[in-house]
Amino acid sequence: MNPTPVAASPLPLKGAKPAAGQSPFRGVCLIAPLPWIIEMKKLVASLLTLLALAGPAFASSEGIAWDKFPDKRVTDLAALQNGARLFVNYCLNCHSASFMRYNRLRDIGLTEQQIKDNLVFGNAKVGDVMKTSLDPKEAKAWFGTVPPDLTLIARSRADGAKGSGADYVYTYLRSYYRDDSKATGWNNAAFPNVAMPHVLWQMQGQQRAVFADEKDPHDAAKTVHVFKGFEPISSGSLSQGDYNEAVADLVAYLQWMGEPNQTSRVRLGVWVLLFLALFTVIAWRLNAAYWQDVK
Repeated sequence: MNPTPVAASPLPLKGAKPAAGQSPFRGVCLIAPLPWIIEMKKLVASLLTLLALAGPAFASSEGIAWDKFPDKRVTDLAALQNGARLFVNYCLNCHSASFMRYNRLRDIGLTEQQIKDNLVFGNAKVGDVMKTSLDPKEAKAWFGTVPPDLTLIARSRADGAKGSGADYVYTYLRSYYRDDSKATGWNNAAFPNVAMPHVLWQMQGQQRAVFADEKDPHDAAKTVHVFKGFEPISSGSLSQGDYNEAVADLVAYLQWMGEPNQTSRVRLGVWVLLFLALFTVIAWRLNAAYWQDVK
């Protein structure tokens, strides 16, 4: 992003004296007076120090370890189609996918008529981007924040220490539990204090989180609240295994939506590597032929 230009005072006329308190260099290409820069450096240094000190606090609220998402599902057209159906019916009510058009779903084996009949609602057209009708102001009033765009969610939430963005979303959608202290009645073990309610609870059912107090490994005088697992409260319309399959389909679609060409990219990359390997052998033998008489 280009910085916003700051209007500078015109240069003083030749031979004119600067006004009282005005620098003779005012209007020259200086961003700010030197003392201001020094103060900003001090402020930045202070903020970095505070962030360094707060690091352990942030780390302690990152949630549970992530489960592994079944990656092969992203090449399964039936899974992607079911994931698109779940996304449109459960996610698109609040979240947008403003970088994805409905007609791009033809890449996962759907015809334009199937898209129009089953996945496009209201006044939207097949060529439109996937936007929600939820007003951002109302969303912020209801949830305390505007629901994020989900086009790149499976790519943006990756963590080198925990796993891929798909691993995170797969874990997140299976980690909701009942919490009466929250306004929505729900909390999430992968995203503590989440503002989003559990929109898939009728499919999964309800569960409670089990915690236990244990000694802090870094300080024996303190105790920490450790997550131990979930206990079912009521069953949903799907069994636990079927619900996990449905979530995997939804996450597969989100992963595909973040990069629809990823399968073609991987396939092309394999051919490029094979070509480079073959060309390396040819170049090596050609080099040997050129230098065989030079000893």
